[in-house]
Amino acid sequence: MATVSSSLLQVVLLLAATVIAVPLFKRLGLGSVLGYLIAGIAIGPYGLQLFSNISTIFHISELGVVMFLFIIGLEMKPSYLWALRKQIFVVGGLQVLTGGTLLTFVGIGFGANWQVAFVCAAGFVLTSTAMVTSIIRERNELNTPSGQKIISILLFQDLMIVPLLFVISQLSPTKIKSTVPLWESIGIGIACIAILIVSGLWLLNPLFKKLARYQARDIMTAAALLVVLGSGMLLEFAGLSMAMGAFLAGVLLSESSFRHQLEADIEPFRGLLLGLFFVSIGMSLNLNLVQKYWYLLLTGVLALMFTNMLVVYSIARLTKSSHKEAFNRAFIMNQGGEFAFVLYTSALSFGIINDQENGLMTAAIVISMAFTPIFLRLKTWIFDKKAPKQTQETPTIDEQHEIILVGVGRFGQIIRQMLWTSGYQRTTIIDIDQDLINSLAHFGVKTYFGDATRPELLRIAGIEKARLLIVAINNPQHTNAIVAFAKSVNPNLKIVARSYDRIHTYHLYNLGVEKIVRETFDSAVLSGQHALELLGTELETAQEISQLYSKLNRQGMKATAALYDSSIKMFNNKALNAEAKAQEQKMFEAIQELIASKKLLKEENED
Repeated sequence: MATVSSSLLQVVLLLAATVIAVPLFKRLGLGSVLGYLIAGIAIGPYGLQLFSNISTIFHISELGVVMFLFIIGLEMKPSYLWALRKQIFVVGGLQVLTGGTLLTFVGIGFGANWQVAFVCAAGFVLTSTAMVTSIIRERNELNTPSGQKIISILLFQDLMIVPLLFVISQLSPTKIKSTVPLWESIGIGIACIAILIVSGLWLLNPLFKKLARYQARDIMTAAALLVVLGSGMLLEFAGLSMAMGAFLAGVLLSESSFRHQLEADIEPFRGLLLGLFFVSIGMSLNLNLVQKYWYLLLTGVLALMFTNMLVVYSIARLTKSSHKEAFNRAFIMNQGGEFAFVLYTSALSFGIINDQENGLMTAAIVISMAFTPIFLRLKTWIFDKKAPKQTQETPTIDEQHEIILVGVGRFGQIIRQMLWTSGYQRTTIIDIDQDLINSLAHFGVKTYFGDATRPELLRIAGIEKARLLIVAINNPQHTNAIVAFAKSVNPNLKIVARSYDRIHTYHLYNLGVEKIVRETFDSAVLSGQHALELLGTELETAQEISQLYSKLNRQGMKATAALYDSSIKMFNNKALNAEAKAQEQKMFEAIQELIASKKLLKEENED
């Protein structure tokens, strides 16, 4: 009987645990992250003991965070990132400094000396980049103003890892002297960032253009992984984080024509490895330590989390965020982060903390991550249900392309796909269906939430400079409002609009729309062609009849549109009805002439 490899068995068990836990916790409204954490706890060395050595899994899974930051970078132009500089340095700086100070006092209040309390605070103040970005991505808030502010703060926190590691090294009771001077470490960091920027601006785009000529998808995927891992490794060498390197690489490629392709290539690896990352975090929770010191951990974690929430809320309000935005941010950014493990390991090696303190601090970080989705769910139950429902805030549309597509449902999806496959990938897409937007995000289709009948949204989307507007929604009144405003601010704008029926078509012609597509017209014409074929008409003749009918019908619609008067019922409009009858007679004569000519040609060929 064949034996099963133990490593293969572990992979199967790992996948089984996630497949069971993640859908369950999502069904409960607690999000996928908590599902991954619980799966890790269950199968880890302190649970069912199906895995013993988790360090290898953790190091591999860290690549999920790296790839996630690369994808976020792809969605941020350098100009937009520059516009966020105040958020990055002012809000991020205030949050880290204030939070670090108050959290240190919390640690002292629990009986730790100030050095140990500082180390604990340093790890807790660096919010989990992986968890927070996963949460706001699941809530489809990455491209909203509040989501962008959170990303800005996370970027500053990632930058703080280097100075915090330096401070921890200086707290060492043994005063271990670094072999590399501080100025040299800073110089190496700046040099590596400069190399990455130069490579991104002048080398990466030519590289992908050259590879695209070979039309080998696997090579493009390999190149995408090379860019992500190479940039991460470069900044890790500089003493910064791999995630920061990948993010910068993504930003530098955000305006590349290969951006969507890169995102599609990286996405499968990102999702799998990021899930594995949270599983490995769950595995690291020492349940024996939790059981022994449960009261200390519970009270300590709650004290740290509520202090963090107070700081986040206060800084947000101080920097002029609304109460709702500040409150929401406090519930999302209340946990410790994955960089805490790096800081605690460093502090342990320098003799600042002992093994037990390291274990307790690590457990506190993991527990805070597990509590965050629960707190968010409680917030929804207690606060959000009481508050009146409001529409989602208008997103910041950071990409003003020459093509704007409004509506990406069953009609608009086909248009988007045709444009994308024809090379027109830089299209600003707007829709009001949040569930649809979430679904499209899984396929890498970036869609902005918003009501396009609002003039300010169209202005943000760049309607005044756009070349083409496509309105593919199925609401005639909204279509008319969008078209009317678009034409008023950009008279030279070309418009393709979806028409609901004949009357709506008349309205659109009178608004100056160049191309009008009646939503059932082409499918009805094709059905008529098939009917002719089944009745014995030759395929070529049926196709020509179909084409001629379409051409004459469109011409007739323009003629009758000029006679349409909304104050008169259509069937009471004598002039319009007379023109419609004349157009139908003209169409009959033209098609009969076509059929007669085809018959004559066939008879001549037979003779």
